[in-house]
Amino acid sequence: MYFLRRIGFAIPLLLLISFLAFVLVRMAPGGPFDRERAAASPEVERQLKQKYRLDEPLWKQYGYFLGNLLRGDLGPSLRYRNHTVNDIVAEALPVSMLLGMLAFGFALGVGLPLGFFSAVHRGRWQDWAGSFAALLAVCIPGLVLAPLLVVTVAIKWRLLPVGLWGSPWHAVLPTIALGLFFAGKVARLMREGMLGVMQSEFITTARAKGLGEHQVMLRHAFRLAVLPVVSYCGPLLADLLTGSFVVENIFQIPGIGTFFVNSMVNRDHTMTVGLVLLYAVLLVLLNLLVDFIHAALDPRIRYA
Repeated sequence: MYFLRRIGFAIPLLLLISFLAFVLVRMAPGGPFDRERAAASPEVERQLKQKYRLDEPLWKQYGYFLGNLLRGDLGPSLRYRNHTVNDIVAEALPVSMLLGMLAFGFALGVGLPLGFFSAVHRGRWQDWAGSFAALLAVCIPGLVLAPLLVVTVAIKWRLLPVGLWGSPWHAVLPTIALGLFFAGKVARLMREGMLGVMQSEFITTARAKGLGEHQVMLRHAFRLAVLPVVSYCGPLLADLLTGSFVVENIFQIPGIGTFFVNSMVNRDHTMTVGLVLLYAVLLVLLNLLVDFIHAALDPRIRYA
């Protein structure tokens, strides 16, 4: 029942997000045909607005948008002629999803062992080194790290390609640039979770039964300590799967992030609203998935 209620609440939430995005992008100054205005006649501009129903009241435009949305149609792109938003999402989303999954795997593969290692060696030099590495990763966002990787690794040392998306080697630098920040956050969450669980009574009981320290840490402590990381994975995955527009633009990756930035620059209203709604749907679904995983990992959790 809990998950059915969550799904029921998600529908009006997504409608509200779509309405706010629809209204706000149209309140922004400028329009999708501003660049053609100097070359086109007023009659051509009028016909373009009539074709895309931009000459009708806002409430009517939103009604048409909802009608198309119920059929799974996000509408035509106002900038990429002869292309719908669905076409562009179908083309660009797999690229962003692949990059996002690579960055997600990198973040967990680096962050979980680093946080676990730091917590197990609490107060020692290993803890200080691990905590410093996690803090350093959090303090260097992709906006800063990506150009540094391009200049040093790709241009100066010529070890990896500068950009684009053609081979597995092209994914190495974007994956690091996108995933390192999140690896630092995962490491810090994992360390805090481990330190909290290690003070629990059941850990003391497990040690009193004669279980080895590694067995206590891996089989008992880790399972509960990872719950804060699991909670963070919902919004993290949504963010990564829809693409980072900074990293994608720097490395010239044809993903959703690049199209999202271009849609705002070009005042492509339908594209912007469609991608905002896509992000919102992913965020709701992934957070719901996190609740399922929480209940599976911790039997004490019961959703009413």
